[in-house]
Amino acid sequence: MNDELVMVFDCGSTNLRVVAVSPTGELVGQASRPNRAVPQPKGKLGWMVWDLKEIWSKLAQAAREVSAAVGSERIKAVTVTTWGADGAPVRRDGTLTYPPISWQCPRTKRVTDEIVHRMSSWEIFKVTGYQVIPFNTILKMIWLRKNMPETLDEAYTWLMMPGLLTYRFTGKFHIEPTSASTMMAMDLGKRGWSTTMLELAGLEPSFLPEWSEPGQVVGYVTPQASVDCGLRTGIPVTAGGHDTQFALVGSGAGNKEAILSSGTWEILELRVDTFQPNRFGFEEGLLIEADVQPGLWNPQLFWIGSAVLEWIREKLFTDLDRGYAAMIKEAQRVPAGAENVMLIPSFVRESGPTRKFGAYGTLLGLTLQTSRGNIYRAALEGLSFQLRAALEILTKATGFQVEGIRVVGGGSRNDLWNQIRADVTGLPITVTAQREATVLGAALTAFTGIGRYRSLDEAHSAVKFNEQCFKPSSNCSRYEELFKRYVNVPAALQEFYASQGPENPSAR
Repeated sequence: MNDELVMVFDCGSTNLRVVAVSPTGELVGQASRPNRAVPQPKGKLGWMVWDLKEIWSKLAQAAREVSAAVGSERIKAVTVTTWGADGAPVRRDGTLTYPPISWQCPRTKRVTDEIVHRMSSWEIFKVTGYQVIPFNTILKMIWLRKNMPETLDEAYTWLMMPGLLTYRFTGKFHIEPTSASTMMAMDLGKRGWSTTMLELAGLEPSFLPEWSEPGQVVGYVTPQASVDCGLRTGIPVTAGGHDTQFALVGSGAGNKEAILSSGTWEILELRVDTFQPNRFGFEEGLLIEADVQPGLWNPQLFWIGSAVLEWIREKLFTDLDRGYAAMIKEAQRVPAGAENVMLIPSFVRESGPTRKFGAYGTLLGLTLQTSRGNIYRAALEGLSFQLRAALEILTKATGFQVEGIRVVGGGSRNDLWNQIRADVTGLPITVTAQREATVLGAALTAFTGIGRYRSLDEAHSAVKFNEQCFKPSSNCSRYEELFKRYVNVPAALQEFYASQGPENPSAR
């Protein structure tokens, strides 16, 4: 039985990965390929879409590598996770009537203004748990209905990205709640479709595929997919979904922990057993999505994350071959507070703990003695202040009393950042040796779906997480003082930018 493996197709906006996972959570083999949205052929300047054929080709190449390395006979199931919000209309034969519009594409920004004239943002939030954000799937549907109505009229159904790729394996249409909850089209409290929201795009619930729950067997690997990916024909393909929710399952978090997925974006989430949209959460930019497990919901906030750190590396640390390790070493020599240098990351305008300020990223406190180590440490501190602000919003909006934070993703590998997080929040920060939470969560869900485990709880008990905990240090009092300054700065910046005018370069 220990020879059994699940192959997880973990698809991100910038990286496509195929990973073979054992029942105890060991990553036995993996391969990856880069991913990117592409300019739409014959589209307007700036329009971005996904090339589904290219994505499938890269995934198939990676799958053949992994299958050859671990032995195709060991792979007992396949599952797919992807980013959220993106999908496409398809004909009955599975061909696209229009390419998947990328979340990076600006074409739906005008639709956000149109939709709130038809239904208030607050009413939308109460039903769907979602803020009105330009990349919401329902806005793309509305855009197609208005500008390319034939693409919906000719379509048999709509598939989200996990469904589009799962169709390549099975020839079956399906949709599941985790990715569907990113569409702004669900009645989230009922874990089903909102007729009211779909009517905004001139659609009915019957247009969408039948529901599958995560882990449920959707179909089986077809002969063509077998050739493409080096897999055996007929092995089960289970419903995957939105990568963020599977990271919660794979994090190993306890009942009193919040989960921070730290990467290009940072997403702070909870797993709660009630759907409670309220005015405070709405005003503060809260989003709520469907959990992998029925009866649970994931209230969350997100903000720009390690993209800020990557910008600093590209601008200030180009001479270092060791990358982040050398950057961290320089920042460790700087005391808490970064010698009064404060970096405030760019604020997410549609969601996040500081969305109401609408200010640009700002660097304060520079002197002739400021080093790049100061700036890097200030960035780690600024992002940690964002975390604390988000934590306070989540606590007030949900009543959930957080006793610790579990960090997953690439940002969990930075010990200095983890310690700063602990000192800023005053809470223990836990990371695990198994950092690939999305892959692990998807694999355990698939193993449960094919009967290897009777429940996700049993699946979790088979995994040794090997935890490392960062506890608050004596720097807590210093960060408490700095946080009070930090939360007051954005309001002053907002006033400054407003006084300068949007076109004034000095306001940037």
